[in-house]
Amino acid sequence: MAQYRYIMAQNDLESSITSLLSGAKTPLSVSDLVERLGSAPRRNVQRALESLVKSEGIIRTGKARGTRYHVEVVAPRVQMPKSVPYPIFSRHSQPAVVRDEPDPPLPSHTPSLLETHAPLSEESKYIREIIRGEMAFRKPVGYRREFLDSYEPNVTRYLSESLSAELRHAGQSNDMANLPPGTYARTVLDRLLIDLSWNSSRLEGNTYSLLETDHLINQRKSTDGSRSTEAQMILNHKEAIEFLVEDPMSLGFNRYTFFNLHAILSQGLLKGSGGEGRIRNIPVMIGGTVFHPENTIPVVEECFVTILEKAGQIKDPLEAVLFIMVHIPYLQPFEDCNKRVSRIGCNLPLIQSNLAPFSFASIPKRDYTDAILAVYELNETCILSDVFAWAYRKSAAQYAIIREEIGEPDPVRVRYREELKTCVREVVVEGLDKPTAARAVRRWAKLEITASHQERFIEMAEALLISLSEGNIVRMRIRKSEFDAWWPTWIAKV
Repeated sequence: MAQYRYIMAQNDLESSITSLLSGAKTPLSVSDLVERLGSAPRRNVQRALESLVKSEGIIRTGKARGTRYHVEVVAPRVQMPKSVPYPIFSRHSQPAVVRDEPDPPLPSHTPSLLETHAPLSEESKYIREIIRGEMAFRKPVGYRREFLDSYEPNVTRYLSESLSAELRHAGQSNDMANLPPGTYARTVLDRLLIDLSWNSSRLEGNTYSLLETDHLINQRKSTDGSRSTEAQMILNHKEAIEFLVEDPMSLGFNRYTFFNLHAILSQGLLKGSGGEGRIRNIPVMIGGTVFHPENTIPVVEECFVTILEKAGQIKDPLEAVLFIMVHIPYLQPFEDCNKRVSRIGCNLPLIQSNLAPFSFASIPKRDYTDAILAVYELNETCILSDVFAWAYRKSAAQYAIIREEIGEPDPVRVRYREELKTCVREVVVEGLDKPTAARAVRRWAKLEITASHQERFIEMAEALLISLSEGNIVRMRIRKSEFDAWWPTWIAKV
C-alpha cells in the first residue's frame, strides 16, 4: 500500500512538473520548479524529472547549474500536401519518403520591385514557423545520410516539373540555343560579376554596398583597410565566377571543379589552415541552429562524392541548381565557405545550358536563412524551392533586359573567342608596345583568321588590349606578374 501511494504521489508530481513546464515561457531549472511546487522535496523533483526525460516528454539542456528543462514542443499538424519528403519531427532515423508529386508551383507572375520577401506556399509557411521557434525548444539533430541516399536523379524532384518548365521558359533565349555553352553568361558577364559577387557576399553579412562592390571589382583594390576581409571575399567571388564562365564545358560536377571553386572562394580567408580546395579534416559547428553536421571525415568524403555523382546525373539544369543549393551546405564538406561554393557552383548547369544565370538578387538574408535552416533541421526543401523560384524569375528578367541593351552576340567574337585570348595574351607576354602590338595583331589575323573576318577580329583584339586592366586579365589567362611586367611598356610614350 505504501508503494502504491508512492507511485501515485510520483505520478502527481510528474503531472505537476509537466504542467508547470508547459505554461512556462522559458525553460526552468530544478530550483525554479522546487520553488513553484512549494512542498515537494528537491530530490523527489529531480527523480521525477529524470523519469520525464527518459520518457521523452521533457527536454533537458545545459549542464550543472545551467541545466534547464522544457516540454518538447510538437507543432500542431495542419493539412499538408499529398506527400512531404521527410517527417518533420522524427524521434528516430527513418527512410526518406521521396517526393513523387512535388508541391504545385507558385502563381506565375512578373515579380514586382515592391516585393521584399518571397511569396511562400502554405507548407513553407508552416515549416518557417517551426524553424523560427526558440532554439531551446527545437530538438537537436545530426546529419541524415538517408536524405541524400534517397534522392534518385531524374526521379526525385525538389522542383516540380511544371515549375521547372516555367523557370526554364523565363531563363532561356531562342537565339542562344545553338551558340557555344557559356555564351549567355559571357554576354552579361560584366554585370553578373558585380551582381552575384555582391549578393552572395551580402548573404554572408558583407557590408559592401552594390556601388562599392562595382568600384572594387573594377579597380581590383580597396581603399578601406578596415574592411580588407570583406574586400577579399568579394574579389574571390569575382574570380570564382570567371573560373566557371571561362570554359564551362571543361568543368563539371567533379572534384576538380568544386575543389578549385572552394580554393578560389576561400583564398586569404582561412587564416593559414591549409584547408583551401580540400575536404575538411576538422569537425565544424554551425551557430544559430540545433543542427550538428557530420564530423566523421570518411563519411563526409563519401557523401561529397555521392553529391557530385548525383548532381552530374540530373538532366534538368534547374533541378540540379536546387540540388546543389541543398546538399553542399547540408553536408558542410569544407572547413568554411560551403554556402558560397553552393551559390557559385549551382550556376554551372545554367551556364552550360545557356540559361540566364542566377545572381541571388533581391533575396533577403532572413528568407535565405530560413530556407537553409529548414534543410538543416528538418530536411525540408520547400522554402528554398519557393525562394529560388521567386528570385530566379527576377534574375532572368534582369538579364533579359541587359542582353537586349547589349544586343545580339557578335558571331565573330563567339567563333574566335579562344583565338582572341591567345592573340591578346601573346602581346602581353612578349611585352609589346602599342605600335608593335598593332602590327603583330594584324600579322596574327592574316595567319589564323578567315579573310572575311580578319578586320573585325583585329578591331576586337585591339579593343581588348586597350581595355586591359589588373581587374580583368584573368579572362585572357594573363598572370598578374605578366601584366605588371608589360604595363609600363604599354603606357609609355613612344
